[in-house]
Amino acid sequence: MRQKDVLLKHLLLEHKLVVADVKLIADLPKYMLYWKGRFLEQPVTDFCSVIKTNSTGPVEKQEDYFLLCDVLPEDRILRERLQQKRLEEVLEQQQVERDDNSFHHLCMFCSEEFTGNRSSLLNHMAREHSFSIGLPDNIVYCKQFLDTLQSKLDNLQCLYCEKTFRDKTTLKDHMRKKAHRRINANNREYDRFYVINYLELGKTWEEVQSEDDRELADDEDDDWSDWQAHPVSAVCLFCDHQSETMEQIYTHMKEAHDFDLHKLRTELNLKFYQQVKLVNFIRRQIHQNRCYGCQEKFGSREDVLRHVVAEGHVMKLPDVSIWNQPQYYFPTYENDALLCTLSDSDESDDATHGEDVPVIAEDISDLRALRQTSVLNQLLKNRSSCS
Repeated sequence: MRQKDVLLKHLLLEHKLVVADVKLIADLPKYMLYWKGRFLEQPVTDFCSVIKTNSTGPVEKQEDYFLLCDVLPEDRILRERLQQKRLEEVLEQQQVERDDNSFHHLCMFCSEEFTGNRSSLLNHMAREHSFSIGLPDNIVYCKQFLDTLQSKLDNLQCLYCEKTFRDKTTLKDHMRKKAHRRINANNREYDRFYVINYLELGKTWEEVQSEDDRELADDEDDDWSDWQAHPVSAVCLFCDHQSETMEQIYTHMKEAHDFDLHKLRTELNLKFYQQVKLVNFIRRQIHQNRCYGCQEKFGSREDVLRHVVAEGHVMKLPDVSIWNQPQYYFPTYENDALLCTLSDSDESDDATHGEDVPVIAEDISDLRALRQTSVLNQLLKNRSSCS
């Protein structure tokens, strides 16, 4: 923070440059590097608004300052790209932590040692010590988070009110009697450890949640009489191709990619919710540039598709335990029409022996993140604007 303030002060005093809404810039060094290159190519005035100081005073005392902000389309696009890049990095880190079984940490309250997955420690603290920092899958950079909290306790500081006490016994009594066995949600220091704070440009979890609540309230008051039917617009699992009928999209995937979802459903005897999880799993893997058959990571979607074809992984699925997970109940992309047309091979059987569908809050953050950056979402919007 100190270095950023020094930089901004330098830009203001030495170059008369003001950068608007700096807190909304996901990666300030890359942002500055980009504009440094652009300013070498063209004059600053081609990009910045000019602000005159002392405009009503003598001409010799007037100064020109330059405002760089996202009113300029190029600046807005840059900020959005940096935000998307940071979000992708955070989601990638979150997935690594979710899969990591080499986690090792001591409980902050009883010093019991935990190894394996981080969820064992977090669940232990919530269950045994009534101390919860949230569901494991809502958290990123978990080890740094725990180290930060441990450091505060080592310094005899209450995690909630953040007062400092003379000894550990007094601190423990205070946190127990005052019900301060929790963290302060208003402490911005903790924001970087929750995925929800990376989802939308410049918005905290409180703002995102507040908007969701308002949208829900608005939806409850809506009159459904203005609903109109629109043509289905389905997007291929593998490329940007879209069709207005499901028959066309299934035909496209079969002819262009040798992928036959109907065949997989029949061969594996997939129930409805298993099909949902499979489609969402494949969407997620392709979005993350990963082969869904062997889990190998690539640099781009094109590289993934070349690999899938070359290695014969188009119709190859990993072990059912990898994709048949509750997190894939939720759609990877918003308005995924493929999910609306799935059917059960034996609907009567499913009606009596269907799967229970839990609501798993820890994965909602991932979904919102993908929705914000999804190619599918943009394609659907483009289609709507053209129709």
